[in-house]
Amino acid sequence: MEPIVLTEAVFYILLALDSPLHGYGIMQRTQELSGGRVRLAAGTLYGALTSLAQKGWIEELPAQRGSRRKEYRITGQGGRVLREELIRLEELVRNGRSIIGKEGQE
Repeated sequence: MEPIVLTEAVFYILLALDSPLHGYGIMQRTQELSGGRVRLAAGTLYGALTSLAQKGWIEELPAQRGSRRKEYRITGQGGRVLREELIRLEELVRNGRSIIGKEGQE
């Protein structure tokens, strides 16, 4: 099976959901985790959340009494996808370092 390659935004959304968060919390957490590089607009975020929920990678939690905020959390399947992406990225870094190291030996 072909590996799933995540966009940077999706990667950080999944990473941010190590604990349940609402949309604005996800926006803040992704920006924090990425060192400010990933700034999600509301439309981008909610489109991604809908897609991720349809894939079964995240789930919407039942609303708290009196709250209109929707909270989301990563599912077991989403965690597996995230771990596979981390393995893929680590391999890229290892291979890149080996090539960079060879350039210094020439």
